[in-house]
Amino acid sequence: MTLQNFVYNKNTFSKKTWAAIFFGIFFSGGIFGFIYETIFYIINNGALTRRGTCFGPWIEIYGFGGLIIFIVSYGLRKKPWLVFLMSGLVCGLLEYAAGFAIYTSTGTRSWDYNTEIWNFGNIGGFICLRSVLVFAFAGLLLMYVIVPVLIWLLEKIGEKRFFILMTAVGLLFLIDILYNDVLAGIAPVTNAIEFYGKSGWYPIVTGYTMR
Repeated sequence: MTLQNFVYNKNTFSKKTWAAIFFGIFFSGGIFGFIYETIFYIINNGALTRRGTCFGPWIEIYGFGGLIIFIVSYGLRKKPWLVFLMSGLVCGLLEYAAGFAIYTSTGTRSWDYNTEIWNFGNIGGFICLRSVLVFAFAGLLLMYVIVPVLIWLLEKIGEKRFFILMTAVGLLFLIDILYNDVLAGIAPVTNAIEFYGKSGWYPIVTGYTMR
């Protein structure tokens, strides 16, 4: 019933509860991205590859992407095919724009589909059909599995505990991002890429500003 209530009824949560749900989406998106990229790069590189710039098992661009997908798709939730199309379209355009902007402004790439397998529909290495389809299916997963599960958890443990839990995991993710992507750039501290590179836990360690 949670899924049906979320899709077909007006969700009249308080601003505090909505903030907690957004933290949950942000955290869940980051975890999803880490799992997806870990599996894909085992296949692509033939070895366990540590992706992202954070210490935790999450990747920031997927966390922010999850929030974007939810915002643009919430009003379309009664029509899964529109959620699918909007998720792929919006995130695909953002990925291309971000990759192109980084490359033209710095001369470096945060990702390059020219060097990866399954890169059909590749455009300049910034976007390919695989990535767009992943975003599209991720939109369905978010809207019809993850968010209903978050709402189910909210109903089970109550608003206060839900807010504390989601805020805690969301802030932990944000602190990790700020440490590695901001503080490590201005202070002589060890960032996640250096830490995992020296630890020997991963045969390959890669990390980018955006992904």
